[in-house]
Amino acid sequence: MLTLDDFTLHYGHSQILHGVSLEAKAGAVTCVMGTNGVGKTSLIRAICGQHLRTGGRMVLDGEELPAMPAHKLAQKGVAVVPQGREIFPQLTVRENMETGFSCLPKSDHHIPDELFDLFPILKDFIDRRGGDLSGGQQQQLAIARALITRPKLLLLDEPTEGIQPNVIQQIGEVIRLLRDRGDMAIVLVEQYFDFAYELADHIVVLRRGEVIFDGDKASTSREEVLPKVSV
Repeated sequence: MLTLDDFTLHYGHSQILHGVSLEAKAGAVTCVMGTNGVGKTSLIRAICGQHLRTGGRMVLDGEELPAMPAHKLAQKGVAVVPQGREIFPQLTVRENMETGFSCLPKSDHHIPDELFDLFPILKDFIDRRGGDLSGGQQQQLAIARALITRPKLLLLDEPTEGIQPNVIQQIGEVIRLLRDRGDMAIVLVEQYFDFAYELADHIVVLRRGEVIFDGDKASTSREEVLPKVSV
């Protein structure tokens, strides 16, 4: 579903990503791991168009895509759940979810019942302001907002950050359900090793903006991966 080839990214004169290549398949979770500051969030932002890449190729669902801004990539099927969630605190849960309509044709401007099956709390709090939700509830809202766009590629940046354990477990179950549907590729950036390793089908490890490990979980071991992502 997603192929990156020799991806590079610069912030001014500083190079952040150095020739990153990876594949993320539909029906699989590709986990991008590494310590703080190695370029994981920058990679997510480059894939979704928040920062325009400075080199390399990106192919999504068989179509090679030039560097383009985030709203154009959203229309192509790229959805992101950003680090920190970035929900709109003054908008209601319903209004936050409806912001996802902006990249859809008018005929798709409705909230699928499936999202309330995945996140029942959002139905209960549909008219509550986003800023009044707990951190875990806001994360569920951020994921639901991304799914509104019916993505081919779902990017999740640190979804467990600041979240209580019971909600982390629920988010993990939702990711499995989405993976098992088989119609989207999921790229997960995560510092919580146990959560990431348990969900992963494929693991990519970054160090200083470069890929130092790329392999299927089935052909590697926890003991092989853990030292590569530890300080």
